[in-house]
Amino acid sequence: MADEVLAGAKERMGKTISVLKQELSSLRAGRANAQVLDRVLVDYYGTPTPINQLGNIASPEPRLLTISVWDQKAIGAVEKAIQKSDLGIHPSNDGKLIRLVFPELTEERRKELVKVIRKKGEEAKIAIRSIRRDANEQIKKLRKNSEITEDDQKQHEEKSQKQTDETIKEIERIISEKEKEIMEV
Repeated sequence: MADEVLAGAKERMGKTISVLKQELSSLRAGRANAQVLDRVLVDYYGTPTPINQLGNIASPEPRLLTISVWDQKAIGAVEKAIQKSDLGIHPSNDGKLIRLVFPELTEERRKELVKVIRKKGEEAKIAIRSIRRDANEQIKKLRKNSEITEDDQKQHEEKSQKQTDETIKEIERIISEKEKEIMEV
């Protein structure tokens, strides 16, 4: 029973890391990354549609993304959706291809992004600690209901703490890598 509690906590911690990675992948690092377009939805015949379902996204150069839209009538809608997004990139369109040129990040913008990264990392750590607290409370309930012994309770709480420590180390590693990527000139 207590093993199930720990397994559930481990799964929730894994999901927290996945969410963190996804959030960080959408942050611009001065080089073109097709993942920044994942959150941009285009109004395609009345349906919000991700750009990657409307055409091919390529990165021919480190700071350039090209989008070749399959339905030429949708080029204007794709361009409009990118302009409305919070990416801060202005698309150029030659009738067949949309080009997105990513400007170099200024030192000030890099420092702002590092602050955002650290904030997201701290939010993830808080979520992990909350998951640990929930698991420990469930383990204490099992002990209170005499489903496990006091030794089992201590053992499972130690496992929960170890799992938490490992997950927080993983979060710190992910944050550190993203910071290096952002600060790289």
